[in-house]
Amino acid sequence: MMSPMPKQLSEARSSYSTSSTFGLQIIHIIGNFLRIWSVYSMYRYLSHTGASVVLFIFTCVVPSAFIFLVLQKPWKGRPLSNSQVIPSVINGGITALYFVLWGKGLKSCGPVRAILGEYSGAVLGVLSAVLYGSRGHIWKKVGGLIAVFTSYYFLSQGWATATSSPFYILYDSPDDEVQTEQVLGMKTMLIPIFAGILSALKRVIARRVSLKNQLKRRLNAITIASATCFLFPIAMWDMIVGSTDVELPFSAWAFSSFILFGIILIFYVDSLAEERLHMVFSSPRHLMVSGICIIVMEIVYKMDFALLGFLLCSIILGFGIYEATSLDRDVSTSNLNNIRLNFDALY
Repeated sequence: MMSPMPKQLSEARSSYSTSSTFGLQIIHIIGNFLRIWSVYSMYRYLSHTGASVVLFIFTCVVPSAFIFLVLQKPWKGRPLSNSQVIPSVINGGITALYFVLWGKGLKSCGPVRAILGEYSGAVLGVLSAVLYGSRGHIWKKVGGLIAVFTSYYFLSQGWATATSSPFYILYDSPDDEVQTEQVLGMKTMLIPIFAGILSALKRVIARRVSLKNQLKRRLNAITIASATCFLFPIAMWDMIVGSTDVELPFSAWAFSSFILFGIILIFYVDSLAEERLHMVFSSPRHLMVSGICIIVMEIVYKMDFALLGFLLCSIILGFGIYEATSLDRDVSTSNLNNIRLNFDALY
């Protein structure tokens, strides 16, 4: 007669795995909520004070680089090879350009367009299909890319705002205290879109350099430190020549929240989600979490917001991301199934 112990052990493992996954999902939601909260605080600070975006970003990245270096200590442990350090330094330049474009996109387009624009990294999925995929996957990804840019076009036309949404008859006229947003056009929307592509590119480079989580954290400290060096001349140029107003009024919450939540915490939360939940940034699941947080922040900050238009744009964007990343998702799922089969074969 077989002992019931293996069955009980399997049930215990399944229960522990379920509770652990649920806890990690809660951490991921809280981490993204705090990050998006910091984005809205940054937007309000920049829009009300007229401060320089470059100087604000540089002032936040400098202490973030110091904290990452203290936490990760990339000079300790196994020595890093040139094939790891050099791409991380180059990735710092990409990160610096991403911060500048994303900050300017946030100030000119608003938080909704800036945050959703970060999901434009699906363009890299289409590029990978063109280079390495089959013909069938190419057309599937191109269709997803069309859906992504359709969503961005609707966002640029103000579909997510109560004053410009085609569903305006469902909304009352905004109060005087509500900060209204104008129709921008696709040309201005390209700023956060390019920032999103750069964001995806820096994540791809980080994965190519190292798949190990601990090593990835050490290299991220080098990347942020490198981004600080690249941002320094840009900030000095902006202070001397680029900006007519070089004042940077101090706001403890705007600076500290973006440093702690917008740069440091979100890196560890996204790394944890990618490693344990297999949830990459450019995925419909990640978009759904961000969308919920955006709705809460738009209501709390009393922004010019149209829920129905936002949901429509988000659904189209999520569908486009799903189709544009289909090949990558199939490959990763296949690899996970092979790993599980090999693991089960050992027992």
